[in-house]
Amino acid sequence: MDETAAKRLVFAMLDTDGDGVISKAEYSARVERVTLATGRTDDDPLVIAARANGARAWAAMDADGDGGVTFDEYAAWAGAEAFDTVCEPVLRGLFDLADADGDGALDLKEFTTLRAALGNPVGNIESAFAALDGDGDGRVGRDDYLASVRAHVAGEDSPVGEALYRRENSLSG
Repeated sequence: MDETAAKRLVFAMLDTDGDGVISKAEYSARVERVTLATGRTDDDPLVIAARANGARAWAAMDADGDGGVTFDEYAAWAGAEAFDTVCEPVLRGLFDLADADGDGALDLKEFTTLRAALGNPVGNIESAFAALDGDGDGRVGRDDYLASVRAHVAGEDSPVGEALYRRENSLSG
């Protein structure tokens, strides 16, 4: 998958109302949905950190400060460098929220909770988990997860990119 197509899949997931613009509310809702899905409380240090990382990411993504990010803005911004400097802490924080026992890995239930709360098609989650669980131990490690998402947004080969982001029965994302 090329980088633009990969970015379109992620953009479509972030643009939850499908209006062609990611709003601050849509972006911020990710942390809130994962917090709710995992039963964590507002005073949980992981929730506080995830919100702070999300706010930093939004400020970087909405560079013109107009409160919305179009696909063209997102495509110009997103990629390996943005992932390494801005997105990785956000995704690490969301992963950690879902990691109920704090061992640095998600089982299928935790992975499903995370990815469903982030808006991924539920029907794709098991295949994405299987692709990430290379050793078949029933666990997906944080570093493998982050590396796969990074590869996807950079347009590189990612074992789970399409499985995570492609809408079921959709060719265009």
